[in-house]
Amino acid sequence: MSSAGQKILLPSVTQVSMSAASAATVAAGGATGSGATSEPRKLTRKDFESDQDVRWCPGCGDYAILASLLRVLPDLGIPRENFVFVSGIGCSSRFPYYVNTYGFHGIHGRAPAIASGLKIARPELSVWVVTGDGDALAIGGNHMIHLLRRNIDINVIMFNNRIYGLTKGQYSPTSELGKVTKSTPFGSVDHPFYPIALALGADATFVARSVDVEAKHLQEILRRAHAHRGTSFVEILQNCNIFNDGAFADLTEKDLKADTQLVLEHGRPLIFGTNRDKGIRLGTGLRPEVVTLGNGITERDLIVHDEQDPTLASLLSRMRPPGFPTPIGVFHAVEQPTYEAGLDAQIAAARAKQGEGDLDTLLGQGDTWVVS
Repeated sequence: MSSAGQKILLPSVTQVSMSAASAATVAAGGATGSGATSEPRKLTRKDFESDQDVRWCPGCGDYAILASLLRVLPDLGIPRENFVFVSGIGCSSRFPYYVNTYGFHGIHGRAPAIASGLKIARPELSVWVVTGDGDALAIGGNHMIHLLRRNIDINVIMFNNRIYGLTKGQYSPTSELGKVTKSTPFGSVDHPFYPIALALGADATFVARSVDVEAKHLQEILRRAHAHRGTSFVEILQNCNIFNDGAFADLTEKDLKADTQLVLEHGRPLIFGTNRDKGIRLGTGLRPEVVTLGNGITERDLIVHDEQDPTLASLLSRMRPPGFPTPIGVFHAVEQPTYEAGLDAQIAAARAKQGEGDLDTLLGQGDTWVVS
């Protein structure tokens, strides 16, 4: 980030550190030069808008996600120079160019690895991974599951449009069975990934889902993801109006969504429906079932959402149309030690026992040889 607001994609942690001091003055509204002082000013959405033209297709759901995030960032109380957005490859991965913070546009699927190294080296930074269903779950699948299980304090927002948009409409790891695309003209025979179930299977400590056009809901989920200490994983159902238009129309159409969305609220029963007259209860064999309130069925018969219950989170992750409404909200949120906290403690213990290390001594000790 320069004083002119132009994006600089930094190839090393060293350069992030070297540039932060001058950026901090700009972000705080201060002046440069000897003796200059200024009270920090409150950041606004405009402070986070970059000077780059946003180059997504007109009508793409990515615009709505960008708008929601730009509304959230100023409220987080973090200096602008302490944000870093890391991406891989795909339409969503242009995101770092469109936010006036530090950013790193990586290669296919490697954003979790880059972000992990950055967060461990610079723990004071707020690190965000922006990825898509293809980038995160195909070539990046291995990196993603290990980021989730390690519980590094990184925020992952995964745009899921169930298609490869940047490469013009091939099926993706989340495309439904039988999906007809340019690469599957007779229909996909792959069983799709369900991102929420995948994240829970990797023991992620914060797992949530929202929808691109549900601005209020999405912004609240992003705030909660940021507040969580550990890896937060947010799946955002996002419309690709060019290659997969209407993939989530049942969740966004005003006259349909009350009956197709199940909004999760901690400590509240699982209720949905236009008249709030439908709910989810446990049936025979601990299987969830949709019921209509009335005729002896009351809210007391329904499942009460508990974000700390991994079994319930797993049940919710398997709910999908046509048999169930689509759950949105926080599926699972628990506090566990972060990877970097454990690493720092280990390093501190080693220093206390052995003292500060010396790289030259380390490289020169033990068995050595000379090649001539």
